[in-house]
Amino acid sequence: MRQGKVSHYAGKELQVVRRRGLEFWKNAVARMKGCENVVALARELKVEKRQLYFWRSRLDPAAAGRAQSPREAGLSKEVEQLKRVLAEKVLEVDFFKGALHKVEVRRQGKGSSGAKASTTRSGK
Repeated sequence: MRQGKVSHYAGKELQVVRRRGLEFWKNAVARMKGCENVVALARELKVEKRQLYFWRSRLDPAAAGRAQSPREAGLSKEVEQLKRVLAEKVLEVDFFKGALHKVEVRRQGKGSSGAKASTTRSGK
């Protein structure tokens, strides 16, 4: 809703509220889909930002759960990619921990005394 001109009643200022039609809502929501700065769009339309989100949720309930702007969509995609890479790295670390453990067990099993094997120093 947009506030219109100021009226006076009994010495007090009153804001006259203008109602928007369904076509205005649809146009605003359509512009919001391709918009990177919803705050600037709200200022241009002379409505509050939350009103735009409300209209979007009423006209397209499925869009309410999606990213609001191309920037947010790009960031969401990047977050998903980073999560996948992190999961792969965690699997690699688990694999190498297991492999290292197996190598250590084999080394301990080869020595009968249980003591560390002696090695000669190179170069002496």
